[in-house]
Amino acid sequence: MAAGFASTSSHVGRSLLRCLSNNLSSVLGTSHGIACCNLLSQQQRTFIQMRTVLKVVDNSGAKKVMCIQALKGKKGARLGDTIVASVKEAHPNGKVKKGKVVYGVVVRAAMQRGRCDGSEVKFDDNAVVLVDKQGQPIGTRVFGPVPHELRKKKHVKILTLAGHIA
Repeated sequence: MAAGFASTSSHVGRSLLRCLSNNLSSVLGTSHGIACCNLLSQQQRTFIQMRTVLKVVDNSGAKKVMCIQALKGKKGARLGDTIVASVKEAHPNGKVKKGKVVYGVVVRAAMQRGRCDGSEVKFDDNAVVLVDKQGQPIGTRVFGPVPHELRKKKHVKILTLAGHIA
């Protein structure tokens, strides 16, 4: 099964590279070349779905978690959505230990999200803040920027702990 997956992904990669090289050698302004480049950028910008590894940006003790289930939506989670995750890496003296199943709120996502004013927000990484079943943060600090869309999703406590609101 793994060999089939590897050959499929290498076949897709070769076809995409062939598409890029053919289009770059021709006129760069063609719509087909732009569509191929857009296809490459869309592949790495997806929903937070099962088995996605996320960075933890609070001081709860966890470093990285893996998404088990998105609690809202069939495709996956976006900014402000709650997920169920398993802790993959943790600090030795933290509140949360490796292997524990936790809830988390997605505070940064690489997939872009449109805003009401017409602008779009997207981040370089996928990050989460760990919360308990009631939605209260486990940690006491939140590192890095947090989008103000969390206010609409009723995660005001995370916004008050954040140092920078984007």
